[in-house]
Amino acid sequence: MNPRAHADLNALLKQWFGHDSFRPTQRQVITDTLAGRDVFLVMPTGGGKSLCYQLPAVARDGVTVVISPLIALMQDQTKALADNGVACTVLNSSVEPPEITRREHAAVDGQFRLIYMAPERLMSPAGARLIEQLNIALFAIDEAHCISEWGHDFRPEYRQLGTLRQRFRDTPIMALTATATPRVAEDIVAQLHLDNPAVYRGGFERTNLFYEVRRKDRTSDQIVRYLTDNPDHEGIIYCLSRDGTERMAQKLVQRGIRALPYHAGLPNEQRHQNQHDFVYGDCRVICATIAFGMGIDKPDVRFVIHADLPRHIEGYYQETGRAGRDGLPADCILFFSHGDRAKLEFFIEQKETEQEREHATWQLQQMINFAYTTGCRCVPLLGYFGEQYPGACGHCDNCRNPPEMQDATEDAQKLLSAVARTDQRFGLGHVIDVLRGNATEKVARYRHDDLSVFALGADLPVNHWRRVAEALMEADQLAQTTDQYPTLQLAPGSRAVLRGEADVRIVQPRVLKAKREKPTAIPDEDLGPVDLDLFEKLRQLRRRLATEQAVPPYVVFSDASLRHMAQLQPVTPDTFAAVKGVGDHKLEKYGSIFMDAIREHATDVEP
Repeated sequence: MNPRAHADLNALLKQWFGHDSFRPTQRQVITDTLAGRDVFLVMPTGGGKSLCYQLPAVARDGVTVVISPLIALMQDQTKALADNGVACTVLNSSVEPPEITRREHAAVDGQFRLIYMAPERLMSPAGARLIEQLNIALFAIDEAHCISEWGHDFRPEYRQLGTLRQRFRDTPIMALTATATPRVAEDIVAQLHLDNPAVYRGGFERTNLFYEVRRKDRTSDQIVRYLTDNPDHEGIIYCLSRDGTERMAQKLVQRGIRALPYHAGLPNEQRHQNQHDFVYGDCRVICATIAFGMGIDKPDVRFVIHADLPRHIEGYYQETGRAGRDGLPADCILFFSHGDRAKLEFFIEQKETEQEREHATWQLQQMINFAYTTGCRCVPLLGYFGEQYPGACGHCDNCRNPPEMQDATEDAQKLLSAVARTDQRFGLGHVIDVLRGNATEKVARYRHDDLSVFALGADLPVNHWRRVAEALMEADQLAQTTDQYPTLQLAPGSRAVLRGEADVRIVQPRVLKAKREKPTAIPDEDLGPVDLDLFEKLRQLRRRLATEQAVPPYVVFSDASLRHMAQLQPVTPDTFAAVKGVGDHKLEKYGSIFMDAIREHATDVEP
């Protein structure tokens, strides 16, 4: 690329998007796209995928057609682009027919740089007629993993997109996704018939995300404590079931926290309203099933909590990737118990084919390996996507606070003996009751209070015995059935433990620390501390402007931009233009308003 073109790309980046430099891989992808090559891009959420087709759209003639399955994403991105002065529109089922017709006429007249469409509309007769009339510079297929049956969110309607190559042989196609194993990546390229594509796989590590796994023990109390310690944080809590989302939201509301549920069983209007309230900042916490979040372009999500174990790492990575998209620190907390594994294994057994069951079992085991690991969590997390990571990431609980191990061989022998003496017919709860000497009705009915193991572990709490059982099951030294009422059974490895030929070690529970200090500087810059009082005033100003314009607050400015303002404290157009995220259009639209607020704050704090 010649120096002039290099400079032109930098100028366009600042002019339209307010950024001074590209993130890793973005420039190469954009250069190949402008050269007319097909491109396949795997880049983590928050890595800047959308810029890879948005900047080419303002750099050349013609229209970029963006295909996405997500109405919310289309709406969010077009609002953000419009606020940057980019002419764009969306054509999907959320738009009334008369307005669709008006927008289509405007598109044919060349009034838009980008047009967002759902795959169903693009491949419909009306969509086909429209795109035949357009001067299309690029097809950008977002969430491209949806085309692969091996992907975590396969959508049959995406298969039709493979015909675009035959219909538009000279038009480049860009396929983008945040998550794809090597197998899925190969399938995407094949299904879309990409022609000798430039393939880019960005590193999957998100260094601003802190990964933590906690045992399930009064989970809602732990979550309330986290939210109380971090009163400004907004985020997502994922639950396995619809009922779970509603129960969690209710518990939080009872504790004075603004929370709403989100799941596919809610009426459409209520579901959309709850999503709107979260995106626009009227709701602090959304408690959701996996039906929520894909394509939500809210960059200031400060936490993603999984109250239940996800089914696979691919989904977990995508969901945690919704945190910290602005590059600022965010927390990813997973609550886990072996009971989650039993539930998911029961669901797996209901799948129709042996191939489906084997694949789902393998996926679940990778997720369990991540939850149980005592080493760096990025090793199994990134390894799932074929990335060999050396460890010592520095942004997970095991790296920051290495776990302490405790010898539990003798207790493991007691537990296995209790399983054997209760004839391998009972669940973990009952076996623990026997060990702890709890004279329940069930214990008395089966005369298990007469066993030699009765009350043998009365001095140890329930959670200790659960940790012992989980360690045994993880090492295949204890088995648990996968039916609706799982029971414990001895495993091939049980004999070695009972004979003292194998040691059993468990992780000591961590003492939960107070909240981590919030960063006072923009990462990778040394511009002095953030004035947190000014930052809060700018947040309130942003919220007022967003409400007046009926847009999400981050459309006005991201948290990262506001933090930068609170560092630089610019009061002239030139210095304000140096703020991250301030392009020509935002400088003209918001510059004087925010500079006035900064001047007023400086006057207020003068001695």
